Amino acid sequence: MKLLKTDCGIVLDIYVKPNSREFKIQDELDGLVVHCREPPAKGRVNRELIKELAKVFKKKVEIASGFTSKQKKILILDISVDEVYQAISELTQA
Repeated sequence: MKLLKTDCGIVLDIYVKPNSREFKIQDELDGLVVHCREPPAKGRVNRELIKELAKVFKKKVEIASGFTSKQKKILILDISVDEVYQAISELTQA
């Protein structure tokens, strides 16, 4: 998992897989994979991604880059590296 600490928060590199059966996050060897239920049309995946990740991290989430790509950089505002690792580990173990 690739993290970058900034003044605003943490930038997280993810790979998005749309049209999945359920929303879930997997920590794989090559990075974090986020499965989204929505199709990749009219920004629906991006809206679902922001909404669900905000629930996971309990912080404001923005897409920093990759609006039209499956590779995205997500900015999680006002969070520490430890909080990110803890939230992801709880999700991937469940």
